[in-house]
Amino acid sequence: MGVYLSTPKTEKFSEDGENDRLRFGLSSMQGWRATMEDAHAAYPDLDSMTSFFGVYDGHGGQAVSKFCAKYLHQQVLQHEAYSAGDIGTSLQKSFLRMDEMMRGQRGWRELAVLGDKIDQVSGLIEGLIWSPRSGEANNHFDDWSSEEAYNLSKDHKPELELEKDRILKAGGFIQVGRINGSLNLARAIGDVEFKQNKTLPAEKQIVTANPDINAVELCDDDEFLVLACDGIWDCMSSQQLVDYVREQLSSETKLSAICERVFDKCLAPTAGGEGCDNMTMILVQFKRPVGSGTLEEQQEQQLLTDQTATTDKSASGSGSGPESESGS
Repeated sequence: MGVYLSTPKTEKFSEDGENDRLRFGLSSMQGWRATMEDAHAAYPDLDSMTSFFGVYDGHGGQAVSKFCAKYLHQQVLQHEAYSAGDIGTSLQKSFLRMDEMMRGQRGWRELAVLGDKIDQVSGLIEGLIWSPRSGEANNHFDDWSSEEAYNLSKDHKPELELEKDRILKAGGFIQVGRINGSLNLARAIGDVEFKQNKTLPAEKQIVTANPDINAVELCDDDEFLVLACDGIWDCMSSQQLVDYVREQLSSETKLSAICERVFDKCLAPTAGGEGCDNMTMILVQFKRPVGSGTLEEQQEQQLLTDQTATTDKSASGSGSGPESESGS
C-alpha cells in the first residue's frame, strides 16, 4: 500500500463549542494516508481573556504534532511574557521551547508514547490566539472587501530570500526546492537533523521553529476564520474556501458539519496527488459585540448565525477591540 491505503478512511472526528466571544467547529479525517499525522488544539477559554486554536500538521510521523497539541498552549499560558501581556514573545518562546522539551530524556519518552516512530520527528503548525493582551497590531485597510480572503500566514518555502539566506549561512543547501534535497519547508518544530550546528542559536539553524507572529486588530466586518492543514490548502485557495464557507453558513449552523463537507469536497476519488493527504480544519466564528450594527442587523443576528466572512489559513475574525495572533 505504501503511503496510501487501498480505500480512504473517511470517518470524521468532530467537535463544536462556544463561549461569549466566539463559536467554533472542527473536524479531522485520515483520508487516503496510511497514518493520521495531524493533531489539533481548541481552547476557547485558555484563560478568562484568551482563546487558543491550533492545527498541527506532522510529517514523517505523528509524535511531534501530538506533542505540540498537548503542550504548546500550556507553555504559552505559563510563560512570564504572557502574564506581562506580551503574547507575541510568549508564542515565540513557546515554539522554540517545544524543541527544547523534546530533546530531553523525558521528552523522548513522551514522543515514544505519542508516536510509532521517534527517528523522524517533525511538525508544521498553524494557529490562532485571540486576546486583548497583544501589543501593536496591524490594522485592516479601510477599503478591504468583506467578501475577500485576508491572509495572515504564508508558507515558509526554502526559496524565499529570508529562508534561503538562513539555510545557506547555517551550512545547508537547496536542491529542487528542498533543503539538503529532502525537506520542502524551512520552518518546523522537530526535524532535529537540520538543527545540529552547535555554534548557532535556534533561530538561525538550517530549519528553525522560530514562528512568524502576525497581530491583527479585529473589526466588526470580520466574522470567521479558518485554520487548516495542507490537505485542504492543496485543494482550495483561500478565496475558494472563504466563498464555500460563506455559502454553507447561509443554511448550516453546525460549524463542524461545514468542516466535514469541505473534506468531502477535497477528497480525491483515487489515491495519488491532491486530495489524498490527512485533513484537519477548525472554523471559528466571532460573535458580534452587543449593540453593533443596525437594529435590523441585530434582529437578524438573533435569528441566524453570522453569515459573512473573511478568512484564510490563519485569517481574521470580528470584534471591536481584541486582537488575533497567528503563528506558523
